[in-house]
Amino acid sequence: MNDILILNGRLIDPLSRVDALRDLLLRDGRVAAVEMPGTLKGQESAQTIDAKGLIVAPGLIDVHVHLREPGQTYKETIATGTAAAAAGGYTSVVAMPNTLPVNDTPSKLDWMLDAQRGSVVKLFAMPAATVGSMGETLTDFEALRKAGAVGFTDDGKPVLEDHVMRAALIAAARAEVPVSQHAEDTRLTGGCSMNAGPMAFRLGLRGMPIEAEARIVERDIQLLREIERAEGLRPHLHVQHVSTARAIEAVRKAKREGLHVTCEIAPHHFALNEEAVGDYDTHAKMNPPLRAESDRLQMIEALLDGTADCIATDHAPHAPFEKRQEFERAPNGITGLETALGLALRILHRDRGLPLSRLVELMSSSPSQIVSLAGRGSLAAGHYADLVLFDAGAEWVFDATISRSKSRNTPFDGSPMLGKVRYTICEGHIVYRG
Repeated sequence: MNDILILNGRLIDPLSRVDALRDLLLRDGRVAAVEMPGTLKGQESAQTIDAKGLIVAPGLIDVHVHLREPGQTYKETIATGTAAAAAGGYTSVVAMPNTLPVNDTPSKLDWMLDAQRGSVVKLFAMPAATVGSMGETLTDFEALRKAGAVGFTDDGKPVLEDHVMRAALIAAARAEVPVSQHAEDTRLTGGCSMNAGPMAFRLGLRGMPIEAEARIVERDIQLLREIERAEGLRPHLHVQHVSTARAIEAVRKAKREGLHVTCEIAPHHFALNEEAVGDYDTHAKMNPPLRAESDRLQMIEALLDGTADCIATDHAPHAPFEKRQEFERAPNGITGLETALGLALRILHRDRGLPLSRLVELMSSSPSQIVSLAGRGSLAAGHYADLVLFDAGAEWVFDATISRSKSRNTPFDGSPMLGKVRYTICEGHIVYRG
């Protein structure tokens, strides 16, 4: 492995509290040195990258992606999905378990994480919280944790029954990992395909009420209180893809109370509202759905004020023929790994004034802490050499036809972006050059 010398870049490392010009030396997959510009000498054999004018940051980390392998490789594979991740500046991703078969045993987890899958970046996984993600019987949390699980989730489905979710939170607390909850009371959303409101009424579609999301979040938070009192444990609840003002307010209050609650917001929920559905555009169909403009603005506010802990893409590829159906029949989900940084820089940083250091925190250091990825999310000496180098001022337009993902189901085709990834480096290997 060749040494890499990165010179003249603006290093932003929130965990180290660094935002200044620095030179970095990468050696044997780790950060060997971080020094003032011009002070790293005697590195003539190193590959040199001139990062003048670029941001040098810890590689982005996505705690919520769907890579479709095994079982649906016509949509995506681990190799193609992680190639898209590298193009978006990501060096670590966490795969969800709703594969075919469901990732719910150590052997299935081992298969997914095996190097033969061809992952371009570092792959982690959250196996299912319940067997087959059926919401009834817990998987073997202890065995799965030993096999490498960084959390548990039935994403795509909620853990709906109170006693099952309580047991999951207790088991995860003992394993010292989070339970990531898909907050949807499916008893309220049967047959629904978009947000409940005037837009759904005009289109003649059944709408998902905000209560479906909020009730599960509020129920789970109450379970945390009860478990702390009764069991003396402090479970970690991570709420996935929050999309409503009521749910984010519940998270905000729980944090003030001192409960261990974190949450993520997807780029599409701070970038778009329900009007993007337009004339039944299935590329704007996802779950949770695009919400009212007031909810979108509250998602931005939560990212600005610190209530939201991270940005996660919920990258969900589908084949073209699946999206070319009637709106109600088309599957939920969009791709997102190659557009997340560009949207965050344009909407949150440029338009709303979010500091670059906070943006890096939301997309790298904070996700690493949520799922306890030791040695990642920082560029301090000794950490993994996971970096993204990007031009924060570069304007460009996303072209879905040249995406590295196998699928093209995005509402952002042709959308303006800000900030261009120039290099992605994972454990000392250059895995993407822009």
